[in-house]
Amino acid sequence: MTVIDIHTHMFTRKWLELLQEKSGIYNVQTRPDGQREIFRGNTPVVLPQKGHFDWELRIAHMDQAKIDVSVVSLTCPNVYWGGEDISVQAAREANDNVADAQSRYPDRIRWFASLPWEYPQRALEELERSCTKGAVGVMVLANVAGKSLTDPMFAPVWKAIDDRKLPVLVHPTDPPGVDSMDMTKFDLSWSVGFMFDTTLAITRMIFEGFFDQYPNLKIIASHGGGTLPYLVGRFEKGDEVELPQRRQMKRKPTDYLRHIYYDSITYDLRPLQYLISIVGHEHVMFGTDWPHWVHDTKGAFANTAALPEAQMHAIRSRNAERIFAF
Repeated sequence: MTVIDIHTHMFTRKWLELLQEKSGIYNVQTRPDGQREIFRGNTPVVLPQKGHFDWELRIAHMDQAKIDVSVVSLTCPNVYWGGEDISVQAAREANDNVADAQSRYPDRIRWFASLPWEYPQRALEELERSCTKGAVGVMVLANVAGKSLTDPMFAPVWKAIDDRKLPVLVHPTDPPGVDSMDMTKFDLSWSVGFMFDTTLAITRMIFEGFFDQYPNLKIIASHGGGTLPYLVGRFEKGDEVELPQRRQMKRKPTDYLRHIYYDSITYDLRPLQYLISIVGHEHVMFGTDWPHWVHDTKGAFANTAALPEAQMHAIRSRNAERIFAF
């Protein structure tokens, strides 16, 4: 049976050098265990691993785990730093890296493009360039340097993505206000902040009628959708009591939850089962988060193996084959 991993990441050494030298806001600190971690100020963001930089190691991992295809993306803090020229340079560096890997491993690697979203015209140019080089989707963080994804400044980029009917992986980063919310210790910025970031971004899209405006968007909410599935009752009640003159969406919140897609990264079978009960197994795809320190390749296989066979097959490959038109 084919297995397609739609949530997995790569860096490049040049991207990391640019981040350290040109971002102005990110730094690298040494953890108590000796590992070097990227921070925004004093907030931990991501812990680079060997697998982030080594394609041969990635293919070996895929072979061992029996993953046939990986749809690779950059992760946070992506390219939203350093000013216009640096942001564009970082995006091109990341996208060229995965495009080159796809040319070397054409049966194993696909990729999401990273875009300099803060500069919409440059983002449109990079979208065109990336699609020409083989990108099958776009990756965006759940907030772009603190800006909401529904900010009007991003409308030209969303329209271009909608016109192309591309899947978009919405991936969290540290949310605005993480310092004042005291999430900098115990990796709460990851365990809680990331879930909050994704949930808030997609909730805004739902209530602002974003999916009515861009009907072709195939949004993928990372990490099982954050807390979106578990807020379904509050969303429905909130919509029920909303003032009619303020209502922007045309359908019910649950309809939108069943319109978008999710990965299977929940670290536990029970939330995965609940996610499926709310949105349907046709809207969930296999993900591992490899090679992050917190990746869950074994768990992804174990949790999907515990599902009914038809659900397992759909999540491991068939949904991705349909959504990405492989």
